[in-house]
Amino acid sequence: MPDKMIKAVLFDLGDTLLNFGRFKTPPLFWQGARSSYDFLKGLGQPVGNFKYHSWRSLVYFYLRRWLWNIIGRDFDTLALLKKAGTKKGISLDEQQWRHLAWLWYEPLGKIAQIEPRIKETLSELKKKGLKLGLLSNTCVNRCSLEKHLNDIGILDFFTVRVYSYEFNFRKPDIRIFKAAADRISEHLENILYVGDRIKVDIKPAIKSGMHAVLKAAYTNAGEKTPNGAWKINQLSELPALIEKINGQIAPKLSI
Repeated sequence: MPDKMIKAVLFDLGDTLLNFGRFKTPPLFWQGARSSYDFLKGLGQPVGNFKYHSWRSLVYFYLRRWLWNIIGRDFDTLALLKKAGTKKGISLDEQQWRHLAWLWYEPLGKIAQIEPRIKETLSELKKKGLKLGLLSNTCVNRCSLEKHLNDIGILDFFTVRVYSYEFNFRKPDIRIFKAAADRISEHLENILYVGDRIKVDIKPAIKSGMHAVLKAAYTNAGEKTPNGAWKINQLSELPALIEKINGQIAPKLSI
């Protein structure tokens, strides 16, 4: 019988590790537009007036998102900013481009909440010898996401970080689950995936051969937990759940 003990845990980001909840996009977009405009104008870059800068950015972003949704993959916001900005005559060094990307993401990052004892939970998982990683569908460049995770003090827990914009496919395509398994150097059946969306996270994780845990969130309210998956309300429940799952598997391995 193959060893199916959990040896690694992969987390989704939005509404799993970082709780954004329901939010209205326009107010956050205009905050990012204002911050990015002031930054560029302060550097003497050719941004024009604020309305032009904001509406041009809004239209460009939504057109790109519409296109990539049709194609079935995610785009890289940093690469998008560079492409659009360079065409407009904006010239920045790499650090400035990354700061610009952060200014667009920052309003969303500010509304994100984490569980009060998240550091203790992740530390406990590490002490159990489990590898920890991230697997998320996102168009936000890793420079912004990882700055956010570093600012809240949990980045270093995750030795592997897999973001969909770096691939030609995204969840629920099981190829990205396999890619994450390769990066964390464990077999699919030895990995537990934690996510909040049933169709995008849980069902494809199970299909790939992983263990799967559904994190309670507004995105799955009222939905039935799929067969073969577990459900938790808080990430702090994970250490005990993993111990329970591995405990159920261990006797079978000894037969």
